[in-house]
Amino acid sequence: MGGLCRPFYYMKGDECKLQLFHTAHAGTLESSDCLVTVAPGEGFALDHRGANSVIFAKRTELLVRGMLEKHSLKEARVTIQDQGAIEITIMARLETALLRAAKEETR
Repeated sequence: MGGLCRPFYYMKGDECKLQLFHTAHAGTLESSDCLVTVAPGEGFALDHRGANSVIFAKRTELLVRGMLEKHSLKEARVTIQDQGAIEITIMARLETALLRAAKEETR
């Protein structure tokens, strides 16, 4: 691999990993969208809110865990305020929030 990672990633052993530095958001509370909040945390925590959150709880948890695995993240706090978003919207909002949380703020 040569020690090169994509932006916002760092090398740990032979693997590129994403590190969350702060809380970040992506999305809206408009109909058919979702607001995703991601924060660093110990372990994994998912808070899925919305009218259909009980119906889609397992699906959403699998989506979130899959996205965290894709980015080699084992620890994160994720809140999804779901307003009827389809799967691809949830995934896009989650990935955007993760990358925003991984960006070190310059002051």
